[in-house]
Amino acid sequence: MERMDAGTYGICDLCHDTIEKDRLIADPLTTLCLDHLSAPEQRALERDLELASAIQRGLLPPANLRLRDWQIHYRYKPAGMVSGDYCDVISATSDDAKPIFLLGDVSGKGVAAALLMSHLHAMFRSLSAMDLSLDRLIETANRLFCESTLAGQYATLICGRVTEAGEIEVASAGHLPALLVTKAEVKQIGATGLPLGMFGKGHYAIRRVQLEPGDSLLFFTDGISEASGPSSGEYGIERIALIAEKQRALAPSAMAAACLEDVERYTGGSRQTDDQTLMVIQRAR
Repeated sequence: MERMDAGTYGICDLCHDTIEKDRLIADPLTTLCLDHLSAPEQRALERDLELASAIQRGLLPPANLRLRDWQIHYRYKPAGMVSGDYCDVISATSDDAKPIFLLGDVSGKGVAAALLMSHLHAMFRSLSAMDLSLDRLIETANRLFCESTLAGQYATLICGRVTEAGEIEVASAGHLPALLVTKAEVKQIGATGLPLGMFGKGHYAIRRVQLEPGDSLLFFTDGISEASGPSSGEYGIERIALIAEKQRALAPSAMAAACLEDVERYTGGSRQTDDQTLMVIQRAR
């Protein structure tokens, strides 16, 4: 409180420059920027980040899943030690329950974003046991997220739930379009509401899509669509749609690999600057 009164909150005691925002959110008592930590303090921070990375990866579902008539595969590539991307598959807990799959992107980067990612994971895991309709699930999550985060923090999210044979309900909280890959076309499925955390009350419309055997849904974060190389613009949604269309006959793991390999070629091996996550849900042939 004294530092806030003196106007020195968030300022390094040694260089008087700004302390990293994500470290302040994680520990408001921090008084030194990374450049001025002692060697033991830097090693301790590295160990903490390594542990946080291991814990975060432990929250992820298996990379390859077969749930009834559905095959699910995802790729999760953090840009640093920890990630603000959210990815989960919540399996049915009873015979009549329907699997839920989620992919999202928390605002910001680093430790603060990773903390919010784990918050989303715990929240949806708890809410999924309440047997809510998909729109009520997202609306409740939005309210809870607003109540438990700081102003300016938000997350985009796309959520799907398997219903009847071949049908999937999809709701999107301000996330990038999902791609429905069929034998005839690749169709974009846009957002149905605002990002989580923007307003306490929000409505999220549900879209229902029918998948035939071999059809796929593809979700991804902006670390993929906004990837760029030294002499190229953003990768873009249209390009990943084109790759998915060309590889529509592949299994989910092969389709995901082909998409990320094309991103790598496009960026020319440039350093990854944002987290990249991609998920493919395919109705089994």
